[in-house]
Amino acid sequence: MELIRGLHNLRERHKGSVLTIGKFDGVHLGHKAVLSQVVNKARELGLPATVMVFEPQPEEMFQPEKAPARLSTLRDKYVQLAELGIDRLLCVKFDKAFAQQSAEHFISELLVEKLGIQFLVVGDDFRFGQKRVGDFSLLQCAGAKEGFSVVNTASYRVHDCRISSSAIREALAEGDFVQAKDMLGRAFSIDGKVVHGEKNGRTIGFPTANLILNRLKSPVEGVFAVSVRHEERQYDGVANVGTRPTLNGRRLQLEAHLFDVNPDLYGQKISVELKHKIRDEMKFDNFELLHKQIKKDAQQARDMLAECSVENN
Repeated sequence: MELIRGLHNLRERHKGSVLTIGKFDGVHLGHKAVLSQVVNKARELGLPATVMVFEPQPEEMFQPEKAPARLSTLRDKYVQLAELGIDRLLCVKFDKAFAQQSAEHFISELLVEKLGIQFLVVGDDFRFGQKRVGDFSLLQCAGAKEGFSVVNTASYRVHDCRISSSAIREALAEGDFVQAKDMLGRAFSIDGKVVHGEKNGRTIGFPTANLILNRLKSPVEGVFAVSVRHEERQYDGVANVGTRPTLNGRRLQLEAHLFDVNPDLYGQKISVELKHKIRDEMKFDNFELLHKQIKKDAQQARDMLAECSVENN
């Protein structure tokens, strides 16, 4: 799948497409029902199936304190969309200049002139252009004039589908990973490249693999029993997701301690599947108290994962 980062990278060869626009946060089963139809239509018309997303997401620019936690990063979306057969992912930089363009300019210059869309799939609540005056009705009128079709995503959803990114966030916040998996169509995981940390865990016998969470908010926080995948290997462990208040941490990150092994994972990509929530993140009065709690958390994680393994067998 081709990733086009920024409108300045659009070329003449990108003209002509079946396009859908949205956040596609999590790329859950509801999204997949829509995207599979987009791909089918693209194959029928002999055109590339194209997805347009915005970075940052509009609410993250206008109201970052109220923006919802992201289920997936741009890289996560790329992987999931590629697996579904999407041909192109267009990532549009959402800034003040883009937000201030008129709805008519968005249609004529981007959708018609640069992308040459022939078929467009959007939600009937999609808003665009300065002051968000552009809507589904305006797109339909423009389509009739310019010769492209406009279809509501609702017509492509599975029957009685109640899956939403918001519902998945709620399930994750409640530690209901089974329900989240049912809606996502896969286990929820946090993926990324392992970076160097402050190595505090090594001093107490709990070395960790650290991932920086490149998002304003995390859909989960706390301590979890986890399964960590690296290439073809899988490890059990315990992980903390948060800012590490006891150590006066600031950045949002995941720290995973793997049981009984200590592989060199620096610079490597790993996938951390959250299995069970143990507790919320807490601030302890000193490092020694934190150390004692980590021991308890690790044992509880081992017990939870062992019980889960017995149930599955």
